[in-house]
Amino acid sequence: MNYLIPANTKKSKLILGFFTWIDLIIFGSGCTITIILLIIFQGMDFTTAIIVLLPALISGFLVIPVPNYHNMLQLITNIIVFMLSRKRYYWKGWCIENGKE
Repeated sequence: MNYLIPANTKKSKLILGFFTWIDLIIFGSGCTITIILLIIFQGMDFTTAIIVLLPALISGFLVIPVPNYHNMLQLITNIIVFMLSRKRYYWKGWCIENGKE
């Protein structure tokens, strides 16, 4: 009675095996903003071009898959939650009289 669960069981719930709807919305909005900025700022120098491309680059960075996490957005969220959460854990167990000696 041993069960083996494949590592990619949740991939079937994702769009193209990598993205959720919120990922596509983030990436789509970043690309849309970039296209609008490219239409507005025609004939630009190198630094302006980099600034105009930043929304697509940042949104693309947030939705790229990383090992052991869904994507960079989830990794950054987990890091922020860990850093802002309580770090002191109080013992409340069922053995050794709740930590009293």
